[in-house]
Amino acid sequence: MFDKILIANRGEIAVRVIRACKELGVGTVAVFSEADASALHVQLADEAVCVGPPRPQDSYLNMYNILSTACKIGAQAIHPGFGFLSENQRFAGICAECGIKFIGPPAGVIGKMGDKATARRIMKAAGVPVIPGTDGVVPDFGGARAFALDNGLPVMIKATAGGGGKGIRLVRDMDKLEEAFYQAGAEAKAAFGNGGVYLEKLIENAKHIEVQILADGHGNVIHLGERDCSVQRRNQKLLEEAPAACLDERTRREIRGAAVRAAKAADYESAGTIEFLYDNSGHFYFMEMNTRIQVEHPVTEMVTGIDIVKEQLRIAAGDKLSFSQDDVKFTGHAIECRVNAENARMNFAPSPGTIEYLFVPGGFGVRVDSSVYAGYVIPPYYDSMIAKVIAHGAGREEAIARMQRALGEFVIEGVESNIDFQLEILEAEEYRSGGYDTGFIQRMLEKRA
Repeated sequence: MFDKILIANRGEIAVRVIRACKELGVGTVAVFSEADASALHVQLADEAVCVGPPRPQDSYLNMYNILSTACKIGAQAIHPGFGFLSENQRFAGICAECGIKFIGPPAGVIGKMGDKATARRIMKAAGVPVIPGTDGVVPDFGGARAFALDNGLPVMIKATAGGGGKGIRLVRDMDKLEEAFYQAGAEAKAAFGNGGVYLEKLIENAKHIEVQILADGHGNVIHLGERDCSVQRRNQKLLEEAPAACLDERTRREIRGAAVRAAKAADYESAGTIEFLYDNSGHFYFMEMNTRIQVEHPVTEMVTGIDIVKEQLRIAAGDKLSFSQDDVKFTGHAIECRVNAENARMNFAPSPGTIEYLFVPGGFGVRVDSSVYAGYVIPPYYDSMIAKVIAHGAGREEAIARMQRALGEFVIEGVESNIDFQLEILEAEEYRSGGYDTGFIQRMLEKRA
């Protein structure tokens, strides 16, 4: 195992990694921006180094400053968390050149799976179902128009690089295809430095199902079950749960098996997630692979009892997986709600500022992953997440009731939060029935309008 790890991130994921390292006896180094000088991850780490001004591109995305810090303080590895540099092929490659272990898959794997058109080809070759779409990046609007005419509308235009809902356009009207094509490409170029896009048929009323996998450097790949991540607003997840209540046992086995095949086909190593769309006729299709730890990993930890971050660290250190697929047991049901500093009544406008009072819920079956405290100033430069509340129950109904109880206890004063909106989701009949899909939140908002 490593002696010292640098965490190239902030917020609750930095705190999460530091805690896992402490339990393994690994020293930690936090990097922080000038805006995060008083952040919790800075206080909890064994060492902390400022790497730049508040803007992400000057600090948490500043590869030179982060790598020079790692070399200077003698870190043997870098954990990138999620977001920022976590899926940056160049950063992972430079880490390897500097003799520093990137805690994640090799740079080449990040590259081929981060390029979604390439990932589609790999999945098709491995026998993993993919959404009908173009063969690779569409070089010009003529190719996009030809696909739409041949396959019919609606279609999704998607950036081949990146994620987070950027570079994506839904087109239902042929007259709007050209504008959407160029808008998606420009947005992708600005966000990821790669303006390439491809087209897929829209899978209407779909579920967003993802499978957590672990793969070591010795050829062992296992899954830790699936999560339903269909509660989304503008392609951003709000609530996740495990297992996916919508799947029958046959489909559950098939989708988990497909995820393992996908990871093997990608020569994957580390923790990762295979994402699928599941339609209302019972078919599932590969969507993309996330080559990093995900925000929603705690729901899987709660139903399996496996610490995914610790497994990431052990795999990066060269260890074999210490358990087989048969050793993985699933118990109960877990739900995660993302509590954000935003005003749901004002079109979810961010609400940075000082947390004047904070009471965090607890009790049996409740976990809260957070990095905030009373007196903490939420800066305006980063993601607005305050905390992740995770509730575990013997079944889905108990998990829902426990989450409602926990959110009812959660008190945040000084900034707005989306707690009331999360409670509204949990009360909605469409959610409680388990029949919701990725359009659920939009329908809910339209009813309120």
